[in-house]
Amino acid sequence: MGTHKRQRLAAAMLGATLWAALPAAGLAADNVVFVSGAFRRSIAVDDLEYLANTGQARGLLVDVLALAKQQPAEVGKLLKQELSLPLVLTTRLLGTRIGEAILARLAKIVYPLKASQVGIPALKAGVINGLAQGNGSLSAIGFLKAYPTGEMEVSIPALLAVMQKASSISELVKFFSESPLDGLRGEPAKAAP
Repeated sequence: MGTHKRQRLAAAMLGATLWAALPAAGLAADNVVFVSGAFRRSIAVDDLEYLANTGQARGLLVDVLALAKQQPAEVGKLLKQELSLPLVLTTRLLGTRIGEAILARLAKIVYPLKASQVGIPALKAGVINGLAQGNGSLSAIGFLKAYPTGEMEVSIPALLAVMQKASSISELVKFFSESPLDGLRGEPAKAAP
């Protein structure tokens, strides 16, 4: 059996294991649900995919992008921008202490609707299954289509807290990649958002 086939088999087995560990797991996210207290608004993944493919917004996205003063075509490009990652290396990284620390921070923002306790396995499954389905490439749309529950919750307060700490993309990357290292270096860990 070739290395490529073994990698795909290992990824599929790991993805299936993570998928089975989640309650009421589905095949993909149908909706991204933005939640803040009693406020709840859903955006269909189909609408996000339509935006990525056409550069045109529809449904609730029309209003959201207008309020955010964002150009639909630019947001569409971001949604389909692909990141190439080696599947086996990424799978291993997600299982390390650093990977777990990064996932724990992300899982405070994004998790299955009303099931924040399984945020980390859901993120792992979304990334690994998305990479496997994308042959080593992952986009935001690919991640959503591989996310193992029908509704993915985005905590608006947690998202805003992170955005306040990071005024640029480079600061955001630094926040998620360097802060988890503090605990591994013996330094006191900084409070997560």
